[in-house]
Amino acid sequence: MTLERAGRTVRITDVAALAGVSIGTASKALNGTGQLRESTRARVKDAAEKLGFVGDARARALSSGRTYTVGMITTDSFGRFSIPVLLGAEDALSAGQMAVLLCDTRDDHVREAHYLRSLAARGVDGIIVTGRSADARPPIDVPIPVVYAFTPSTDPDDVSVTLDDAAGSAAVAAHVLSTGRRRVAIVTGPERHRSAVRRVSGATEVLGASLVAEPLYGEWSERWGRQAVDVLARGVGLASAGTGTGAAAGAASGSGALGVDAIVCGSDQIARGVCDRLRELGLSVPDDVAVAGFDDWDVMALASRPPLTTVDLRLEELGRVAGRALLDLIDGGAAESATVTPSLVVRESTVGA
Repeated sequence: MTLERAGRTVRITDVAALAGVSIGTASKALNGTGQLRESTRARVKDAAEKLGFVGDARARALSSGRTYTVGMITTDSFGRFSIPVLLGAEDALSAGQMAVLLCDTRDDHVREAHYLRSLAARGVDGIIVTGRSADARPPIDVPIPVVYAFTPSTDPDDVSVTLDDAAGSAAVAAHVLSTGRRRVAIVTGPERHRSAVRRVSGATEVLGASLVAEPLYGEWSERWGRQAVDVLARGVGLASAGTGTGAAAGAASGSGALGVDAIVCGSDQIARGVCDRLRELGLSVPDDVAVAGFDDWDVMALASRPPLTTVDLRLEELGRVAGRALLDLIDGGAAESATVTPSLVVRESTVGA
């Protein structure tokens, strides 16, 4: 347990001498073992930090029976969801001096089985399972602690840390109503997806009579956002009382419809497509129609014209909660499933510049 620094080897004996304790006490304090006072542990750790001492991971593993490594299994090849979860989990796991091994299964069950065997052979202390979908997945079968993050397990006895989609969409709906909008439409992703259904549920409960049409389910895409605007134009009209002079506004006026003055979208991709199509029809966002997204994916939300009001999934916080839960399980404690509440991010697409 040494560190070579500027030609000088710092040993645990140096740490013990500076802290004024025995070598055995210094070792216990640095490894988190033994019955020691917190003040003693703090003194030893402070001495180690001052000297730039780093413990030998192999020796620590041998003495504790642990490898101080955690595996993360994901189906999210692009990292859109798994990377923020990973960063948050590392924040929590680093407190326990744990390293994380990321394994991308690419939705391949054979590849996942291979990674699970490999992680078990490495003797990882636990596994975090995540992915790109909020839909529940079958549990993995390993004899070590497991926590599911963002993508829950179908087994209610497993520890799953999930996102409260309904709360996020409720916050968006309340914000839209607070801006004075009273004829609102909802455009979201596939009805088979848990997140799409829950986002609709949260918004409809808040919107009540202000929801002017049945929610439109489709794809998580800009193309669907553009198509949905045309569907709404034919069905209920768009912003006939606004400043727009495009085809949709004219159609709404001709039919006598009051128009739609806000569109709440199930994703930023959909919302960006909605904004593009509204602009093509000569309608202003948000003057004629306010638009809100979901996910706070900066590639979409900030590049949209105008930038999108949306919902931050707080995936790093979700990862931190999952990491802390896994640490508790590894240490022999208990952990319970939890939900993380997303937060509203207000931008120009609902309130103007």
